[in-house]
Amino acid sequence: MNATRVDADLIRRLPKAVLHDHLDGGLRPATVVELAAAVGHTLPTTDPDELAAWYYEAANSGDLVRYIATFEHTLAVMQNREGLLRVAEEYVLDLAADGVVYAEVRYAPELNTRGGLSPSEVVETVQEGLAAGMAKAAAAGTPVRVGTLLCGMRMFDRVREAADLAVAYRDAGVVGFDIAGAEDGFPPADHLAAFEHLRRENVPFTIHAGEAHGLPSIHQALQVCGAQRIGHGVRITEDIPDLAAGKLGRLAGWVRDRRIALEMCPTSNLQTGCATSIAEHPITALKDLGFRVTLNTDNRLVSGTTMTREMSLLVEEAGWGIEDLRTVTVNALKSAFIPFDERNALIEDVVLPAYAAAL
Repeated sequence: MNATRVDADLIRRLPKAVLHDHLDGGLRPATVVELAAAVGHTLPTTDPDELAAWYYEAANSGDLVRYIATFEHTLAVMQNREGLLRVAEEYVLDLAADGVVYAEVRYAPELNTRGGLSPSEVVETVQEGLAAGMAKAAAAGTPVRVGTLLCGMRMFDRVREAADLAVAYRDAGVVGFDIAGAEDGFPPADHLAAFEHLRRENVPFTIHAGEAHGLPSIHQALQVCGAQRIGHGVRITEDIPDLAAGKLGRLAGWVRDRRIALEMCPTSNLQTGCATSIAEHPITALKDLGFRVTLNTDNRLVSGTTMTREMSLLVEEAGWGIEDLRTVTVNALKSAFIPFDERNALIEDVVLPAYAAAL
């Protein structure tokens, strides 16, 4: 591992790629306050700084279910066209300001229909907002490409409906699919018909697994459902009894050897009790063992983070250097749900030259 130390200003300028980021977990605090006032929703506080602190503290419980409960207030302001357009556009502009050049944003359309929008109207509105943000970012000289992952909520019965939407809009900005929500007690195989449908239609998908539930969750996501990536996957270490020795169990070996990307989110994992510190987070050991680990924010508002912050924490607390940051960025692009030639162009033309100049 390269021990070269780098500062936050350099990190902010480096091109980044994020595969695991929830739209409803990344709003600007001031936007939540303004939109809540417009729709008459009561917040814990109407001071943006205090609201940001409330989110971080409320999510910092060590429990995934309580972490998810903080989304009540963001979802409340994402139930009409105006709110969705603004949130989606600002989402892109915030990524561009953080040096992100490629992102996949995920959300569950079924959670945005309380104001009367149909799931299809939700998807079309979000895509319109994302396109507006990408156009503004490009005009400002900070282009970022954003693809959409539609989510089904694994606790409910509308996962197949969300999968159908992913198929319907795969040529309109939707690049893949996911299931989200409480993991423990809601196995991915409950929705096997949806995953079989996606495979028949050649739509790639990732599955949240190995976060609140262990190896059986990862095994089922991969070997039963056929996921191409794993959301979080922190608990794959349970199949590596001695991380230092690097002896892999059969499932861990499958994940590494077949280059299945692990969408790891260090700060979020600390908040939900999946890891104890940034220094000891499995992302470093797994990277050094040759796993295709990727670095992600998960929920920028809820976790009080950015890609620059996640990278900076790993530099400061886990000894990462420029080469390590380059590795996870290239890993993310290699596993992105866009065509190979487009992934390769981002790697060769954007990422590698910038990191070479920083070394």
